[in-house]
Amino acid sequence: MFLTEFISYLALEKNYSAHTIKAYENDVLEFSGFCKSNYDIESIDSVEYSVVRLWVVDLSERQINNRSINRKISSLKAYFKFLQKIGVSQINPLVKHKALKTAKKIEIPFSELEMENVLSKIEYASDFEGVRDELLIHVLYVTGIRRAELIELKLLDVDFENMTLKVLGKRNKERVIPMLAETKEKFNRYLRFREGLPEIIDEKNLFLTKSGNKLYETLVYRLIKKYFREVSSKVKTSPHILRHTFATHLLNKGADLNAVKELLGHSSLASTQVYTHNSIAELKKVHAKAHPRGGK
Repeated sequence: MFLTEFISYLALEKNYSAHTIKAYENDVLEFSGFCKSNYDIESIDSVEYSVVRLWVVDLSERQINNRSINRKISSLKAYFKFLQKIGVSQINPLVKHKALKTAKKIEIPFSELEMENVLSKIEYASDFEGVRDELLIHVLYVTGIRRAELIELKLLDVDFENMTLKVLGKRNKERVIPMLAETKEKFNRYLRFREGLPEIIDEKNLFLTKSGNKLYETLVYRLIKKYFREVSSKVKTSPHILRHTFATHLLNKGADLNAVKELLGHSSLASTQVYTHNSIAELKKVHAKAHPRGGK
């Protein structure tokens, strides 16, 4: 099996994150283990599609949901495609595989009122953590950046002269996002508190804990839940919902879909279009109200 080479390919050529690479590796190893224990197949490099189908059945019988199964098969498909790329295999056994049907995930964005309440009505503590938390929520909403991108922001990524924020996205793809005047003010206030920390361990990182270390993902998630619990009754409150909210609110106000795509750092328009269902609902209201036949 060419797993080591595959992992290097994902890291060096595809620029996948360590988390994503680990998921691919685990999926390929899981399938390899299935083949060895059930069919005494030592190498999956020339396995037939019928064996893959048996794995899918096995996963289903173990009540693994279709979305997770599709992800595992996607990893496997990428591995076989890599084998073709390096000339080990002529045929990808999954080339005609059809993904299992999954229920469409509908993520409900925060309303403009909820965002106004969390940004203007909540009384944040007048200390380092309170000022940081307020800026963190503000930045996620006005830029639409991912949680991981926020955590990796560096001090040098903030350009006050040009009022922009440089973000390093998936696959090390860099993009520049404009800042609002309000964002600059909040950054300046936070930086004053940041300078007053007793110790700063991760000096280059923009967002820190009160102990001077870089923020971590679970902390950001907990902070979002903590503050939005005060203004929203939604079951799901997460950094990704803020990203969803950013895109939906821009589209509702008439922003061009391609412009939103660039701001979000999507590689394809299809990824951005998942955010349009709420803006379409808004367009329906406008259409019904404005059209001469709307009241019929």
